[in-house]
Amino acid sequence: MAKNILICDDAAFMRMMIKDILTKNGYNVAGEAENGAKAVEKYAEVKPDLVLMDITMPEMDGIQALKKIKGSDPSAMVIMCSAMGQQAMVIEAIQAGAKDFIVKPFQAERVLEAVKKVVG
Repeated sequence: MAKNILICDDAAFMRMMIKDILTKNGYNVAGEAENGAKAVEKYAEVKPDLVLMDITMPEMDGIQALKKIKGSDPSAMVIMCSAMGQQAMVIEAIQAGAKDFIVKPFQAERVLEAVKKVVG
């Protein structure tokens, strides 16, 4: 059965790129969110197998959203996405419970490798 994935990024073209990579490889995109607050709402609504979460977003950043999601569902699987040079944030995200992180700009192989590693 296809894994359901929630994509959270404030850039629409990034969401489109990730969605394209995932759907071409048999994954189902269960929803999209453009900021952390929406990601938390969507997570509760669609209960995805995995969340791909950008770190830097308006309203609520990815780390705050990660903490909220993990607070409501400790078994939540989240992979963080970050631009180069956000090492401190990546470390904070991993400490907050993220399973992996992907660096932008995305390489399809790296996205798929991270997704497979976390949800199979």
